[in-house]
Amino acid sequence: MRAVVQRVTRASVTIDGEVTGRIGAGYVVLLGVGQHDTRVQADTLWGKLRGLRINEDDAGKTNLSLADVDGEVLVVSQFTLYANCRRGRRPSFTDAADPALANELYEYFVGLVRADVEHVATGTFAANMQVELVNDGPFTIVLDTDQLA
Repeated sequence: MRAVVQRVTRASVTIDGEVTGRIGAGYVVLLGVGQHDTRVQADTLWGKLRGLRINEDDAGKTNLSLADVDGEVLVVSQFTLYANCRRGRRPSFTDAADPALANELYEYFVGLVRADVEHVATGTFAANMQVELVNDGPFTIVLDTDQLA
């Protein structure tokens, strides 16, 4: 699994002109599922992200986790994180999971987040979405379960 995580002051997702999810301060998680991913990768990714200390304390140091700041989370599926651009000019997405597996693992990941976070919003799997956010910092990181211990 791959995730682009942005610390935000607020964010929303809109589908067909209607805001379907909105959060205040917390994280936007753009989540990509690879063809060989399982629930193990989802558990690993959320375990890392849940405890990641990327929020500032009173001294301005990034010492606080999401729970420490009572942060909110917006999770949006994003298969394009598995784009392969090595050849030509049109990305290949063959490394992304098929839609059935991707949706299953996306929903599983969202369930993990909901078990730990009071306010969780989501996009709609496979929908054309517009995501708006105010990146705080800006602070953006990329997590890939292939690179996490």
